[in-house]
Amino acid sequence: MAIETRPVEAGPSAAGGTGGMKQTLSLTGVTVNAMALIAPGAFLWTTFQSQAGQSVGGVPTASDMWIGLAFALILAFLTAYSYSELANRYPRAGTGSSYYFAEAALLDKEKAHHRSLARVAKFSVGWLAHLYYWIYPGIMAAFGGILFGYLYSVASGHAPSTALLIGVVLIFTLLNTYVAFRGISGSTMTAIVINVIQLVALISFALFAIVFRVTHPGLHYDNTIGSVLTGNHSFTGILGQGTIAILLLVGFESITSLGAEAKNPKKDIRRGILLSLAIQGLVMYMFEYFAANMVVGSSVSGGSLTGYSAAAADSAPIGTMIKNMGDIVFGGSVGTVLALIVAATVLIALFGTMLACLNTGVRITYAMGRDKEMPSILGLLHGRFATPHMGVWILGGVSALLGIYGVVNTDHLAVIIYGSNIGTFLVYGATNGIALVAFWSAHERGFIKHILVPVLGAVANLAMLLGVLYLAFTAGNLKVNGVPVVGSQTQSDALTAVLIVVVWFVAGAAWFAWNSRRLGRPARVHHPHPSAVAS
Repeated sequence: MAIETRPVEAGPSAAGGTGGMKQTLSLTGVTVNAMALIAPGAFLWTTFQSQAGQSVGGVPTASDMWIGLAFALILAFLTAYSYSELANRYPRAGTGSSYYFAEAALLDKEKAHHRSLARVAKFSVGWLAHLYYWIYPGIMAAFGGILFGYLYSVASGHAPSTALLIGVVLIFTLLNTYVAFRGISGSTMTAIVINVIQLVALISFALFAIVFRVTHPGLHYDNTIGSVLTGNHSFTGILGQGTIAILLLVGFESITSLGAEAKNPKKDIRRGILLSLAIQGLVMYMFEYFAANMVVGSSVSGGSLTGYSAAAADSAPIGTMIKNMGDIVFGGSVGTVLALIVAATVLIALFGTMLACLNTGVRITYAMGRDKEMPSILGLLHGRFATPHMGVWILGGVSALLGIYGVVNTDHLAVIIYGSNIGTFLVYGATNGIALVAFWSAHERGFIKHILVPVLGAVANLAMLLGVLYLAFTAGNLKVNGVPVVGSQTQSDALTAVLIVVVWFVAGAAWFAWNSRRLGRPARVHHPHPSAVAS
């Protein structure tokens, strides 16, 4: 049994305890909130273009899409298990999640040297988490604008103006922020409805695609069943695809920041993490990506391009697949109607995903604000709704700006995706390390679940992080007949994201130093032995 420890400030709430939040979420509630953030199939539509256009050294990696997703899923399950074990060990984490875990794991230690590192460790993890939690909702805002643009162009026959897309991003963000401001209960019911709609729509697409492939064997396809499952046997290609695929899977850990609002956090948070990832990742995405890659070929076309090259140049390749397959099977303009229906369900799902992002992304910020590791205004709760309202509105503003940046240019979107994913790999890798530290000297330690799993999880996340760095400096850009494919500037996009991350590191170090002097708080705090503060 873990020793629950006191944080730097007086009282558990400063490190992420309830702090006045209402405990309303059951196992269903915590699970569907994570499922909404993982997005039940929506990313198949929104990221397929980026995945189709990725290249390493100028060599396309699109054929490694499915196996790259499988690699990312293994990484996610290893990390999810570490999160679930930490949530079980430290059920009082509240809104703090990995920020709280980092501190608690070190304060549990016998040696004073280890305990003195607790503040630096928890701040570092919390600051890094913002690369993921505060960029991610901006990506959803951009996706919402792009998808609206697709619906508008199909319905009207011409492309939307940039001003219209920006307006949509602002409205999309404002609506999500307002719902998040009013509390998690309403958000949960919204997530349930959205999950059901999107799951039905994407399962229908996947089944339609498979039946189409079986009943139209004479068309040209880029893949056989075997090539979808194995790719082209390129490790760099698999790793490259995994750096994008992780965007589909992140979110399972988000419910560890809902511990303050869970009725039974010790039991339900742990189970919800693994359930949400299994349903969305293992069952839904693996099936949907298999089906989509089976029909890439004649069903995807754009001018003189076909197959993955066409998908890389198409802002909505899944929509094009549905339209062409529908027209072939049913004739007339049925395919267009089907594509519009699926696109509408994806837009609804993106609303739910962004709502979940805003709800969970601000929770660690709230815990840091209560600790005064970030401005105290971020640690305030609304008197009526018991939500960290200032953080929610500020995050909404940041999301709108990032959404505007991403919606106007495909490469801008890729930059913020890579930036968010770098933050993900850093936080996930650090959390696996935290699990290793937390259980290293615990009497209930098991070799497989407390040593092997965290080590493999940390190594897998490090490999993905190195994959992004490799793309940044050596990837090259996808070309067809010597001409770069629009939206496939892999190298420059990844390099820009790396530079943004470096700037965030420097800003974090500067803030930590300045804030420590302002508060008169040393970087290394000497805590008493755990037995003296056991609760």
